[in-house]
Amino acid sequence: MSVPVPRQRIDSAAPSGTPGASGTPSTSGTPGTSAGTATDLTLLVVEDDPAGALAVPELLDAAGTRVRIRTARNLTEAERLLTDDVHCVLVDLALPAPRTAEDDPLAPLRHILRLAPRHAVLALAASADAELAAEAVRVGAQDHLFREELDGRLLSRAIRYAVERKRADAVQVKLTESRLRAQENARLERGLLPTPLLEGSDLRFAARYRPGRSRALLGGDFYDTVRTPDGTVHAMIGDVCGHGPDEAALGVELRIAWRALTFAGLCGDELLSTLQQVLEHERESDEIFATLCTVDIAPDGRRAGLCLAGHPSPLIARHGRAARLLPYEDSGPALGLLPRARWPRRQVELGPTWSLLMYTDGLIEGRSAGPGSPRLGQEGMVDMINRQLAQGLRGEELLDAAVTEVRSLNGGELTDDVAVLALERDRARG
Repeated sequence: MSVPVPRQRIDSAAPSGTPGASGTPSTSGTPGTSAGTATDLTLLVVEDDPAGALAVPELLDAAGTRVRIRTARNLTEAERLLTDDVHCVLVDLALPAPRTAEDDPLAPLRHILRLAPRHAVLALAASADAELAAEAVRVGAQDHLFREELDGRLLSRAIRYAVERKRADAVQVKLTESRLRAQENARLERGLLPTPLLEGSDLRFAARYRPGRSRALLGGDFYDTVRTPDGTVHAMIGDVCGHGPDEAALGVELRIAWRALTFAGLCGDELLSTLQQVLEHERESDEIFATLCTVDIAPDGRRAGLCLAGHPSPLIARHGRAARLLPYEDSGPALGLLPRARWPRRQVELGPTWSLLMYTDGLIEGRSAGPGSPRLGQEGMVDMINRQLAQGLRGEELLDAAVTEVRSLNGGELTDDVAVLALERDRARG
């Protein structure tokens, strides 16, 4: 079916000699109307009669918008001509439908919509097919045009409006996706980074989390702190290998399982063995593993049990003494690596006044002096924390300073997530 569009109707307001004042568009218009400018648009006309194509290769309206026209005789040719520089597609609804959908009068339009999800689409129909034209808009076209009413000025205006509507729709989709990602991020954050349950304890708690570079969602780092009815404070921090939403979801599962098992009375090797079973059943592949550090602090706050599953050892700072790492010689493997692994629980003395810093490896794997320099490592982190403690930093201020300095030493954003928490006991308070 042909598309009998006459030569462009001229706006009577256009003065003689200006672009658009004759049937042939000018090639020396003002900036924004010449070839290759940002205001130029390309229209792909899909109709089955080459003799009925638009009478001119270009349209130039009174607003100065140049519209270049391509024609395709069928859907196969349209697919070949539908390149990224096409802004709008005009589909004749009278095109023959594909054999697989001959009973669907909108099959050609649906085919184009599938081929061109990012392009503006206009439907062309006879005025007698008004209901079909309206249905075309409902299924995805930006607008419809009637063949009997069509002229150059109406077509160029419809193209501009369709392109802008498509752009507005795309912006709205991105905003919706952004809101959904933010909601998903908030749900994951509540799961990975919960509110500690420390009612009745004299310990002070602080925590910080910073996602790695170029990720909106949280990664696989997680932590938790709870106080059981006997007065023991249990804290843990862990890291699932990887950085995607699946790893984050697995981290949430492990944290929730840890909290439930801790309230059920499990600790040490028994607790970690059970968590390994959870990980083995929930992970997507055998290559997924998780590191974990658990600490259970006695009700008097002076001693603790420590278990390490492939995780960096916590740092302790006692009153009047330099910070140092807790013993890590008896650590066990990461969860999910060995089927019958064991995780010894080591007793450590804390003293009356102390600060305990637990962290994921993102805090120590950044560079020590910008790109190309050695890793900061645990020794570099200990030196950094000691400098900050000497400045009188404690709690949240200490964590903020540590994360900020690690990023600064790295010379930019860290590639890995950083989770860090601090528990403090003040002798005067205890």
